[in-house]
Amino acid sequence: MIKRLVVASLLVLAPVFAMAADYVEGEHYIKLDKPVPTTVKGKIEVFEFFWYGCGHCANFEPLLHEWQKTAAEDTVLTGSPAMWNQPMALHAKAFYTAKVLKKLDVMHAKFFQLLSAKPRALMTESDIKSFFVSNGVAAEDFDKAFNSFGVNSLVKQADARARGAQIEGTPEMNVNGRYRVSARMAGSQADMLKVVDFLVAQERARLAAAQ
Repeated sequence: MIKRLVVASLLVLAPVFAMAADYVEGEHYIKLDKPVPTTVKGKIEVFEFFWYGCGHCANFEPLLHEWQKTAAEDTVLTGSPAMWNQPMALHAKAFYTAKVLKKLDVMHAKFFQLLSAKPRALMTESDIKSFFVSNGVAAEDFDKAFNSFGVNSLVKQADARARGAQIEGTPEMNVNGRYRVSARMAGSQADMLKVVDFLVAQERARLAAAQ
């Protein structure tokens, strides 16, 4: 009886062992020496580092949406704009302005669509304001949000997060502040999400053991 239970347990755990063998620290993902702060309590937070002007990020969006649909209830996806030049910093402000105005569900895809068609379309605050207004946002609401303390603070936090996460490009992902994952390391964008799933499961086990 005991032997049968052991065999049954091993069969159940076999997929986990196989997954663990597939992904190797330092090869498929990097464990950060110093984790970056997460923003959601009681959840396993997965950050996506992106830029609206990045074609690879635009291509990744459909895969990411499908992944998000199947994510477990204890897992939350958080977009985090990358910025290493002034246009990217402006686009990060556009992202958080849309978020503060509760327009992100609409504007997020539209930013990608616009910059895929016209890479230099949103190079100034005036350009961004015009785009918001053309999508139904009152000019005064945009002005109030875009240069607000709240939006500027969120932009600074995102910049610090990207630096702490040691990203080298976009799109990249971070699992619970502890692990950096890139398509280059994983092999493809689809495989990057598989590595993320593996790390989410690893974090879930770590957190459960710590309770």
